[in-house]
Amino acid sequence: MTSANIDPAAAPTTALPAGAMVSGRQRPGVGRRLVPYGYLSPTILLLTVLMVVPIVMVIGYSFRDNVIVKKNPVFAGLVNYAKVLSDADFLAALGNTAVFITVSTVAHLVLGLAFAMMLNTKLLSGVTKAVFRIVYILPWLFTIAVIAVIWRLLLDPAGVVNYVLQTMGLLREGVSWLGDPGTALWAVTFANIWSGYPFFMISLLAALQGISADLYEAAAVDGTNWFQRFVHVTLPQLRPVIISMAVLDLIWTSQQFALIWMMTGGGPLNATEVLSTYTYKQAFSEYEFATASAAAVVVLLLTTVLAFFYVRQQREQ
Repeated sequence: MTSANIDPAAAPTTALPAGAMVSGRQRPGVGRRLVPYGYLSPTILLLTVLMVVPIVMVIGYSFRDNVIVKKNPVFAGLVNYAKVLSDADFLAALGNTAVFITVSTVAHLVLGLAFAMMLNTKLLSGVTKAVFRIVYILPWLFTIAVIAVIWRLLLDPAGVVNYVLQTMGLLREGVSWLGDPGTALWAVTFANIWSGYPFFMISLLAALQGISADLYEAAAVDGTNWFQRFVHVTLPQLRPVIISMAVLDLIWTSQQFALIWMMTGGGPLNATEVLSTYTYKQAFSEYEFATASAAAVVVLLLTTVLAFFYVRQQREQ
């Protein structure tokens, strides 16, 4: 039999060892594999210096006594945590924080969605929508300091709010909204709602404009009314955006400090004391840096839980 009569498909093949296989591509060396990490190294360095190191230092302070004020602080174990968790002021701040962030987040969502749907409707002209956009977004243009000053003036016993309520016959005399322990927390919460709803409104408006009109047309053909279309079309399409923004707003509001500090300073009688103001007072008013560090670690753990749910929700998407 000649070589011309041999079927190439029937010819035996010899397997080469894995290490002996020759390929057009060579395995990248160690240097090449480290190149991506080299690009990331400035960011990693900044995160380490600005975030990781301070967090580790604060955690270390929370287990010691007389930190910063003394050169060689002593190890105290969990004493600072026990002191914080049994402090009536801390427990009051924890409750105030829960009310503050829950009411603010729900109100941000409701107002933001209502105004976004108003700006997205076809019942208003373009000029009217433009005017409303400017009016609704105004709170977002002010700094926290300006917002605090505005609302302190509005809520003053001789301010505009009391004047309007007295003119309408709802009040007989001016109310010290920020000076009364029964109304101070709600007044500060209202100011925070006013300053934060534009973020929800703009984000939800963008999401509304991304919903296909075909979905609404199909629902209308099926004989649904506007409320049924809102429940079965609008809300399901907005659900990922609403959840993401709600979790982010919970985290952001839980760390709100400047507005409360400039409006009430946590008073009166700790009525508006929240975790951020409590921690600040422990550190820079009473110079209890170890106790403040323990409170900061507790706050960090609480916000980490919220961040965990946010990251989990993002991964599910």
